[in-house]
Amino acid sequence: MPTMPPPQPEAPGRATLARAFDAVAAQYAAARPGYPPALFDAVEELAGRPLAGARVLDVGAGTGIATALLAARGAEVTAVEPGAAMAGRLRAAHPATPLVRALGDALPFSDDAGFDLVGYAQSWHWTDPARSVPEALRVLRPGGALALWWNVPDPGVPWAAEQEARLARRLPGYHAHGVAPEAPDLIRGLGLGLRPATRVLHWTRRVPLDTHLAMLGSRSYFAAIGPAAAAPVLEAERAALLDVFPDGTVEEAYALDLTVTRRPS
Repeated sequence: MPTMPPPQPEAPGRATLARAFDAVAAQYAAARPGYPPALFDAVEELAGRPLAGARVLDVGAGTGIATALLAARGAEVTAVEPGAAMAGRLRAAHPATPLVRALGDALPFSDDAGFDLVGYAQSWHWTDPARSVPEALRVLRPGGALALWWNVPDPGVPWAAEQEARLARRLPGYHAHGVAPEAPDLIRGLGLGLRPATRVLHWTRRVPLDTHLAMLGSRSYFAAIGPAAAAPVLEAERAALLDVFPDGTVEEAYALDLTVTRRPS
């Protein structure tokens, strides 16, 4: 008899994916990549001001990966995070950082909040642009900037592209809600007269294979389908990656998509 392919997990919906991170908060904090200094250099260039001394709202701050890096550049950061477990990790790691439990679609700040920068690190795709962009403009000072960025597996690196293709074949709807390349057009399409600027930065990090697999498992899709459905996919990735990285050290390759939009003065 022919061998039947393993059953595929049902594709989780957007709302389920957006809520999934609390289940993997510790894994997220331990395994997710940070961002290279060149990102913050580009943010400063496109925003037209240094981060040092800037009042920054880090929306969808998660466990505080970008929060800490922004603060290290001298920014005065307020974190916004809706998830209880993710916010708990952030508070434990950065107890001095102001933290607000809220969504980017409804920021609990006054019209004269006067932030210099509203940033979304790996999180803007969970918002409704028709709500989150006007909300960012509302709390920004005139001339302030909205910055969106994502670490995306670099499509120009063969092994990374092959991995994404494998995962897409095994996981229905995988990355269906990614919007990094479309962000500028989505913002222009709102009819607000905004002119987003973009950069793509390429960078790598070397991590143990187990850390790379934990990073994959911290993605919303894997968190949403649960450990039982995720385990065979991740084990298949372990085998595939050992063919590419036989010493067990993975050189992750990222194309870091950045979109910066200034509020008119």
